[in-house]
This record gives sequence, C-alpha cells and structure tokens, in this order.
Amino acid sequence: MAQKYEQLLLKNQLCFPMYACSRKIVGSYTPYLKPLGLTYTQYVVLMVLWEQESVNVGQLGDVLRLDAGTLTPLLKRLEKAGYVTRERSKEDERITVITITPEGEALKEKCKDIPLKLAAKGSPLSEEDAKELYRLLYLFLGEQ
Repeated sequence: MAQKYEQLLLKNQLCFPMYACSRKIVGSYTPYLKPLGLTYTQYVVLMVLWEQESVNVGQLGDVLRLDAGTLTPLLKRLEKAGYVTRERSKEDERITVITITPEGEALKEKCKDIPLKLAAKGSPLSEEDAKELYRLLYLFLGEQ
C-alpha cells in the first residue's frame, strides 16, 4: 500500500481495537443474559432502572449514549416482557417516562452474580491497568 494511504490501515485505527474489545466484552455477557431473555443493551437499561426506578427516555439515552430510535424498540420489548412500563409524563406529554415493574425489580436477583461470574473468568489486565483503562475510556467520552 502506498505511503499516502497509511492512515487507512486497520492496524493504525484507534477505533478498531475499541470496537473489537466492546464486541468481546458484550459477547462475554451473552451466556448469562441469554437464558434470561435479555440482550446486553436491555441489561444496561435495567441497571439504570435498578438504580433510579424511573427515568425519561431522554435521560436514559444520555446515560447510555443511545438515541431514541435505538431505545424505543428495546423499551417496547422490555415492556412486553413485563419488566418496565412506559407512560407519558403528566407534566409534558412529549416525554415518555420509563419505570421498573416489580417483575423487572425481581430480575435484579437473577442478574446480581453476573459481574462476579465475569470477574471470576479473569482479565488480562492488572487491577491498576483496569483502573487506568476505565479512566481513559471516560476521558475519551468527555467525562473527566
């Protein structure tokens, strides 16, 4: 490849190892989430709701960095499964409020050991490197 196309080599892209790692990490959750009928994205939505009980779609999108077009079908599936409710805000009908249901709250018990199971598999990173990667990723996201 000519020198002028060096910037197009996959090995020179910061985005590619980030993308590949993301896919690997999400894939590592699959054996634990699939039996529960959950995708990784549904799981992180539920984690937000386990913390906050109720959020609007805009807030959820901000936290998870997902747009409404991605969230809406996902939330519909979670609602159909009985884990959340979607209701229009009484103050502003343009806003949809998502609330965890008792069934969704009960799912927390089934999910509580997932992080521990993943940690037990081990990581190629030392604890110090993992903390530094965490810091760098959030710096990249503009949060430090």
